[in-house]
Amino acid sequence: MATGRIVLDVLRGKTAFPPPLWMMRQAGRYLPEYRQTRKCAGSFLDLCYNPDLAVEVTLQPIERFGFDAAILFSDILVVPHALGRDLRFEEGRGPLMTPIGAVEIERLGTSAFHVNLEPVYETVRRLRTKLPAETTLLGFCGAPWTVATYMIAGHGTPDQAPARLFAYREPEAFRALLDLLADQSADYLARQIEAGADAVQIFDSWSGVLDEASFEAFCVAPVARIVKTLRRQYPHVPVIGFPKGAGTRYRGYRGETGVTALGLDWTVPGESARELQKEGAVQGNLDPLRLVAGGRALDDGVDAILRTLGNGPLVFNLGHGILPETPLAHVERMVERVRKAVL
Repeated sequence: MATGRIVLDVLRGKTAFPPPLWMMRQAGRYLPEYRQTRKCAGSFLDLCYNPDLAVEVTLQPIERFGFDAAILFSDILVVPHALGRDLRFEEGRGPLMTPIGAVEIERLGTSAFHVNLEPVYETVRRLRTKLPAETTLLGFCGAPWTVATYMIAGHGTPDQAPARLFAYREPEAFRALLDLLADQSADYLARQIEAGADAVQIFDSWSGVLDEASFEAFCVAPVARIVKTLRRQYPHVPVIGFPKGAGTRYRGYRGETGVTALGLDWTVPGESARELQKEGAVQGNLDPLRLVAGGRALDDGVDAILRTLGNGPLVFNLGHGILPETPLAHVERMVERVRKAVL
């Protein structure tokens, strides 16, 4: 049954053309209004935990571009932070944490988890009352593997070698960390849904660095654990899985994890995307650099996706987050081209 929220309907399998659209990281540094709000917030974490400001920046791209979905403004690393790990963000370096070891994993506490995240839930509650009725509200979390990579290395790395090495050397401790993150992330998403989120997305930004066995153990199994838990409470709420860089492993990921829809990165070929779409909704997958470039490169990228995937359930999006240097005029051009498209 149609809900009047087009992204939600498409995630559940409906085909709509022109397709609905939103952008990953759509509330962010490419927007001048975001940069102004960020200055007022103090630190990035202060922005995430201030419901007034988090609501403001979540609404900014909706008010400017009229996207069909708003995604909660927060960060994937609020989960380990809520578990008691230190976290700070430095300009030019990104997130920084004290690297966790096997002993520290055993000591992670969950008693204050939801208390620490209450500002996030309050943001979701306020967003549901402030968004247009037709706008889908998306919650999210980071996948356990991706979150664990930052916890183990203490920062982002090109190939997540510290986390991979830790997993090989300390398999029991690493499994315990993934299980804990999966269970707490499932509860975190359930609270977001309870607060008003229509659907949720699980970001696995580093799934592409793993070999076959590790992908199954570190990416597929924890996400399946999250989805199974959510289904018991909210069987009809769509879950978008985004295993960036999964390549040929996208095939089978939906069935093995139980996610409703697949977020596709920009490297997924059109024909492969069309095959994946036969199993349900797909989301993506414009190269963010095409949006930076604009002009013919942007138009060709948009048209190719619409031509290939427009006859099935598609949520138009980028294949990863929008880059800070993206001109606003290029976003406007993309939105107009999608909105005015014809098959």
